[in-house]
Amino acid sequence: MARNSLLLTVILVFTLVCCDNDTGRRNPYLQEIGFRYEINLNLPLYSPLLTIGNPVYIGNSGVGIRGVFVMNTGFDIFRAFEASCPNHAPNSCSTMSVEGQNARCSCEDFEYSLFTGQQLNRPSDDNRYYDMLEYRASLTGSSVVITN
Repeated sequence: MARNSLLLTVILVFTLVCCDNDTGRRNPYLQEIGFRYEINLNLPLYSPLLTIGNPVYIGNSGVGIRGVFVMNTGFDIFRAFEASCPNHAPNSCSTMSVEGQNARCSCEDFEYSLFTGQQLNRPSDDNRYYDMLEYRASLTGSSVVITN
């Protein structure tokens, strides 16, 4: 009985020591702020979202850090990404612009897919680069709710 307790204790300690909260994936440049924003797809402003692959920029105050890009990626799935470039602190040139189905940061000309949020032209140096910060987007009736 004591042997089983000792074995259980060793396994428990080993498990606790080996568990790691992976904070290495956290983007140090962008603060994750809490917000909720609802998009009414019946409004003409958001009608491009009724078609797959048409992104919309929402630059309202309190929606993300520098606004949010929203895109219908098909099968009633919407994706929402932070509009501030994820590879440096927000500054005068860090709000990205939409170019087709991609977002471009004018600071260093980085390009990101609005379907996946991945950086498309990642430099091949030893620096760490981040993909776009994604927010939750869910379709409810004729509205898309974006939250973080």
